[in-house]
Amino acid sequence: MPLFRPLLAALFIGAAFAANAQTTPTPAPAASTSPSAPAPPAIPLTPPNAAYAAKAAAFQGAPATKSHYRAVYQLDSDDPRLISQTLHNMKNALEDPRLKGKLELELVVFSRGTTVFKKDQPYEADVLVLQQAGVILTQCANSMKAYKLTKDDMLPYISIVPTGNGELILRQTEGWAIVHP
Repeated sequence: MPLFRPLLAALFIGAAFAANAQTTPTPAPAASTSPSAPAPPAIPLTPPNAAYAAKAAAFQGAPATKSHYRAVYQLDSDDPRLISQTLHNMKNALEDPRLKGKLELELVVFSRGTTVFKKDQPYEADVLVLQQAGVILTQCANSMKAYKLTKDDMLPYISIVPTGNGELILRQTEGWAIVHP
């Protein structure tokens, strides 16, 4: 045991020096006024570790070993790209062959994300597809109040919860995975 500690300390010190040697930036070459100055030599890349490369090539993702999975997606932005990305990600999760028949999803919408559940928005068809797939669609009541919206302004098949943050907290303590694209 007395020999073990010095060896361990030497290993850590050696690793620190190696990490520093790998991460210490090399100074930029001085600017040359001569247009024909040769470019600095490129740093050669080492070939990948063959064993790890073979393992990575064979990896097909984590296996779905449980009988049931639950995830809640958080949407609090009115950015059209983020809204589309979130809805698309949810559809992808539903179509993942490893999760087929094992996945329960919820979309919690609050703050500026409230746009997605308003009637006559460009997202209505995508939201309907999620609803038809069994996704729980929840809207924060506080956000509706802040934007002076009533239930009549919203899609008819959504659920309203007191607070979006409260819903996320409850779901997380129940073991749901939280996804915030």
